[in-house]
Amino acid sequence: MPCANLLQVALVEDWQLGGFGLYIHWPFCKAKCPYCDFNSHVSRRIDQTRWTDAYLREIDRVAKDTSGRVLNTVFFGGGTPSLMAPETVDAILDRIRSSWTMANDIEVTLEANPGSVEAGRFAGYRDAGVNRISMGIQALNDEDLKRLGRIHTVREARQAFDVARYCFDRVSFDLIYARQNQTLSDWQTELTDAMSMAVDHLSLYQLTIEDGTAFGDRYQAGRLRGLPKDDLAADMYQITQDMCAKNGFPRYEVSNHARPGAESRHNMIYWSGGDYLGIGPGAHGRVTLNGQRHATEAIRNPTPWLDRVTAGEDCTTRETLSQTEVAEEYVMMGLRVNQGIDLKRYYQITGQDLPEGALSKLLELGLLDRDGDVLRSTHAGMLVLNSVIAELLTSQA
Repeated sequence: MPCANLLQVALVEDWQLGGFGLYIHWPFCKAKCPYCDFNSHVSRRIDQTRWTDAYLREIDRVAKDTSGRVLNTVFFGGGTPSLMAPETVDAILDRIRSSWTMANDIEVTLEANPGSVEAGRFAGYRDAGVNRISMGIQALNDEDLKRLGRIHTVREARQAFDVARYCFDRVSFDLIYARQNQTLSDWQTELTDAMSMAVDHLSLYQLTIEDGTAFGDRYQAGRLRGLPKDDLAADMYQITQDMCAKNGFPRYEVSNHARPGAESRHNMIYWSGGDYLGIGPGAHGRVTLNGQRHATEAIRNPTPWLDRVTAGEDCTTRETLSQTEVAEEYVMMGLRVNQGIDLKRYYQITGQDLPEGALSKLLELGLLDRDGDVLRSTHAGMLVLNSVIAELLTSQA
């Protein structure tokens, strides 16, 4: 069999090494946070019935190409999916169950913000089939919550967390550090508090200033003061790793920590080069069809998305990825997680090895570690991961 055909056969099966997931994007929030560059919108009125129908239409559409697959995960992201009516979630999950074979241990995650949590609503999500909650708490300090544009207080966050913990066995929450005027001691105290709350998973992100956000505009105008210097931010990252590991929440990805076995299986599909379908305004996906991997993206604006889906129109673009692009994504995503990348798998995708010169250099610098065919980022490499990946991929080109 010609080499090109061998590579195509390998690529057909490659996604199965990472799994198969479905992402549902709910684009609405009660308020737009100044640091957020996600596709989220504030709307006074949401026609839940019409939106439900649109999601069901989209599920029917994407299921045609992927019928027969076993679905490992579903993730309701946003936006604020906890603004969805439980009946909407129930209808979506019911249609999903009729469209794919569900894995016996399927993970169904719903993102929630404390300001939109009600005990009855959470019970409804649970009864619909959601079995994991990811909660955007972001800070355990009322003053910083206001700075971050959050509409909940620490007390409300704790109450919402207790509701989630009562309804679900698996609960994660997010915190942002390296905030304005935050000291290392402040973060250590807050992280200690978070550890006393944590169930099985924590996502701990350094505040980043993104273009096109309110924080980005303030930063460009010189009005976003008190951000920590790089050395302090690095110290905060280090203390995060130390404290989480000591308390049984080791890092498994750059910003994610979990008790062993409680890692986000949906996100691991992204980081492991699996296939995932994206439904909803601005949703992205990766899907392998007939030996070719495709990148998909839906139009971002909620109103035209809803209008076009309701009219029976396809509002998602599909771009065929080259083998080089597939391999680059595998490296960029795989080096983020402790499990690293499989060099044999990389070769199967591209037909070539990673550049020996760059690889040797990064190994010698202690930024990468190699164990047989497994290549991982070291702790030092995680701190400069973008540079490590750039060195590998630029040298390959």
